[in-house]
Amino acid sequence: MKHTLKYGLVTIALITMLQLQAQQHPYLFFTKEKVSLLQQRIKNDSFIATNWNSILSEANELLVKGDARAKIDYLSLAYLVTHETKYAAKVKEVLLRLCSMSTWSNEEMMRRQPAWNSDLKTAENCWTVAIGYDAIYDRLSADEKKKIVEGLTRMGIKPALGDWVWPDTRIHTLNSMGHNWWSACVGMAGIASLAIMTEEKQAAEWAATVARSMEEWYRFNGDELQFKPKTMDRDGGMYESFNYAQFGFSEFLFFKLAYTNALPGKPQPLIKELENYANWFMHASYPRNGEIWSLDFGDTHRTVSAERPVKLLYALGYRNPNMLWYISQVHNNQHREGLFPNMPLGLVYEPEMVNTPSLPSLPTSALYHDMDWAMMRNSWEKDATLLAVKSGYTWNHSHADANSYILYHKGEALIKDAGNSSYNTKEYPAYFFQSEAHNVVLANGKAQPKEQQYNGSPLRGELTELMDGGHIKYLMANATGPTAAYFTRNFRHFIWIGKVIVIIDDVKALQSSSFSWLLHPGGTSKKIAGDISIVQNNASILVRPLFPETLVQTGYDHDFPEKMKLKEITAPKARDPQNPTEIHYQVEYPEEVKQTKFITAIILKDSVNDNNLPQIERLHSETMNGLRITQNGMVTELYLNLLADGRIMHLNSINSFNNWETDAYLSAITYPEGIKQPTPGNITGYFVAYGSFLRNNGRTVFNTLSKLFMIASIKQNNLDLILQGQPLINASLYLGKKPVTFNLNHKKQEPVFSGNELNIRIAP
Repeated sequence: MKHTLKYGLVTIALITMLQLQAQQHPYLFFTKEKVSLLQQRIKNDSFIATNWNSILSEANELLVKGDARAKIDYLSLAYLVTHETKYAAKVKEVLLRLCSMSTWSNEEMMRRQPAWNSDLKTAENCWTVAIGYDAIYDRLSADEKKKIVEGLTRMGIKPALGDWVWPDTRIHTLNSMGHNWWSACVGMAGIASLAIMTEEKQAAEWAATVARSMEEWYRFNGDELQFKPKTMDRDGGMYESFNYAQFGFSEFLFFKLAYTNALPGKPQPLIKELENYANWFMHASYPRNGEIWSLDFGDTHRTVSAERPVKLLYALGYRNPNMLWYISQVHNNQHREGLFPNMPLGLVYEPEMVNTPSLPSLPTSALYHDMDWAMMRNSWEKDATLLAVKSGYTWNHSHADANSYILYHKGEALIKDAGNSSYNTKEYPAYFFQSEAHNVVLANGKAQPKEQQYNGSPLRGELTELMDGGHIKYLMANATGPTAAYFTRNFRHFIWIGKVIVIIDDVKALQSSSFSWLLHPGGTSKKIAGDISIVQNNASILVRPLFPETLVQTGYDHDFPEKMKLKEITAPKARDPQNPTEIHYQVEYPEEVKQTKFITAIILKDSVNDNNLPQIERLHSETMNGLRITQNGMVTELYLNLLADGRIMHLNSINSFNNWETDAYLSAITYPEGIKQPTPGNITGYFVAYGSFLRNNGRTVFNTLSKLFMIASIKQNNLDLILQGQPLINASLYLGKKPVTFNLNHKKQEPVFSGNELNIRIAP
């Protein structure tokens, strides 16, 4: 009894303290300080004034027509800035109408067992009433406040917290619904609770409960039994797609900002990783002349921007100049969800942009290990080249697209994701969600089982070993897990060398199969000799299949039965009622085999009429497939060791080609054009993927006990070395001459030599 009494007194004290800490209305978003600052900026800043006039014009129009409920923030801000009661009267009309309804629950959701009392519509109404109530609080009578608080509590807050949080009635769990709906439904109920703290004694406790549950949502680490991914990547980012990441994360941040404004003396759970989240949005974006694009893996669209969560992070104090750069790239209204400066919250929280950098200070490549997304680009300039790869889990809005990729080049999406359609169409589950709609390899027309749309993927696809050495970039993708129903081996390697991106697919099926290499072009495409040409405006690439065979150079496929065949597939086109279908390609190997290697080169053209193209020569022996790429006065020889593909367990995969001996799965050397015999004295670059040694005519050039991943770039007196693959590494690299400067894994180091042999040690 004493403990119960003590707990009750502490709870009452906490609630009282929170209520005392609350400021006077308005205190959620349009605080008195923010509105006062906006009024000053309207007078002194023409950009702010122009956008304010746009908002005021919209508010005036809402007085006579339009959906005032959906744009309650326009009317609310108009009242707070101008103090004209006509805007407050319209807000009051909306609030009283909403709060006089019998329920906000969705009829379809209520028919479920158990009934879902709260959904996104409930959350939306919580937001509407909270924003309006906070803004016109001084224009409401005691009876009107009582009616609004009662309706908001009965139809919004209690159904949401009852379904999602409260222990005695909760029907949802983070394992089943811990995605964007959680932050929306719970977060908006939390904002509604904050709005009515001055009238409802329990509201402060409800808000505190939401704060604790939102931290659990953010930190949810996934589960093994139902294959649910963790909510957030350790470095920022959310697996559900760019669209649902920006939505779900924004709902979380809206609550966090409202809580901070309403209860400035009450600390919230500290989540240091939030500062990384803006970087993920930037890495997953593509600056171009026009609207900035985003990666469109899953249920999203490339015009979706992350301006809203980036601005909210900035408002919460997580600030760096890169965020200003990103905000400056976004166009007003380029997507329906945003905090654009011509929208009320966007204008109020528009940062000062005077110190905006011209380019972000971010690496050109990034790998997100938990969600298995990777991005590689040649520059942060507009209309550069961006290669993005996805693997990871299939769950909710994340499609069956393990190992798929997207290529943006010269401002266009030249190799694309097929997209999506409305969820109630037959095309969405039958096509857009499935492997066939993505740039993957199929065995007998299959990759990931269709049931993964509803059951998830029990084994994740993985992206590892990203290396960005400037002249060479590398990434390994492994989709064996998600495709294990049909594949026993499904690796994809990306090697980006200058104007050539080489894709190597190392695949093995459970049984002899017909393998197909899928390509979804994003422009006008056609076969030209052995290439597939893709052109969109002034952007152009050539896709050249090279192994296990090339395409037929002419149109007479029947004369060359051993060559690969290019098959056109007509499939649904995303969200284009006037043109409901489009063409994509299958590059098909004519024989049924159990195991094979596809090697494909993507040639990046500087323009449609670019004739300065790399020369690519096929290299082949019984135990090796390779390429010799000549471009801009340099030659790169790339070798795929066929003995190193897992076919031998206890014997090392030692192989020899062109005076080189190695056990590496992939290896490459780069040297100036015209040199007949490359040696360590004239080689300017090395690349090794999964190798422990590299020898040239008996001299050991690279050595380590375990198979590692390495890129070495030798320029004049400088050596840049990337070395990874194990936590403890003792390695050596022979050099023709000692470098003056040495960078190891992008950090300057003091080199340690034994003669001309560089000794490297990396320890945990």
